[in-house]
Amino acid sequence: MAAIQGPAGGYLCAILAAVLWGISGAAAKFLFQSGMTPFQLVQLRVTIAAGTLFLWLAVRDRSLLRIKRRDVGYFALLGTFGLAGLQFTYLYTISKLQVAPAILLQYLAPGLIALHAVIFFKDRLGPWTLAALVGSFVGCYLVVGAYTLALLSLNLAGIVSGVLSAVAFSWYSIHGEHGMRRYNPWTVLAYALAFGALCWNVLYSPMRGLFHGYSSVQWAGILYIGIMGTLLPFGLYLEGVNRIRSTRASITATFEPIAGGIVSWIFLGEVLTGFQLAGALLVIGSIVVLSLRQEIDDKTPALIRARSQHDPGR
Repeated sequence: MAAIQGPAGGYLCAILAAVLWGISGAAAKFLFQSGMTPFQLVQLRVTIAAGTLFLWLAVRDRSLLRIKRRDVGYFALLGTFGLAGLQFTYLYTISKLQVAPAILLQYLAPGLIALHAVIFFKDRLGPWTLAALVGSFVGCYLVVGAYTLALLSLNLAGIVSGVLSAVAFSWYSIHGEHGMRRYNPWTVLAYALAFGALCWNVLYSPMRGLFHGYSSVQWAGILYIGIMGTLLPFGLYLEGVNRIRSTRASITATFEPIAGGIVSWIFLGEVLTGFQLAGALLVIGSIVVLSLRQEIDDKTPALIRARSQHDPGR
């Protein structure tokens, strides 16, 4: 995304992340239906993603692997409570509920992120951001067909896990933004993944997820989710946060259920209803409004980091 500078690149990164997440949700559901557990998939996906990214950075730019000792605790919290917690709660929710309500529950996160920004950072959300926030959530509600679901009769453990997934996504977004004021987005992701992988290899026995007789199709799904459903989208999402901050990036990421719907239409022949199409247009419209009505924000991590590099005394 280096070729597309500034906010435009940030929105594009967040949309691409949403597309990859939308596809990986369907792949995860397939793996669960074939007998794989959320514990196995979480351990494998974060371990594969962490190992791949560290190897890539070691070959391409080792400077991105340098961090200060005082920040180890920050990365440990981001990787365990943020990324590892998000990975498990989201996949556990999918295993207990349909993909639609799981996605809807997770996308309570933009509201939580916006609330945090107002209370703790004293941010003032502009009218267009507020409109996009409401529009994207209502659009998601329609896209996933939540109006046809008996939401109150869903599996309680799945609902609780879905809400916790939203909290974890908020934590990851907010604290990832904080870390990128000092570090490159890929540095933040590398150590978040590393501590996330360490966490799940302690909680679920070292590499226990490997010792199962997976079929070649299952391995293809696992590798896809590890790289295309974890490493790339989480990196792209952080790059989006880096340029447009967590509130706008999380709203833009509500494109995920639309991406999932398009995939289902192409490969499964599923047809969207009128309400779902209206919801898709509402989400897309919210993202377009958000990107076109730029509200000046000098608190983006990219700008803060650039100022710090220009004036090391700050």
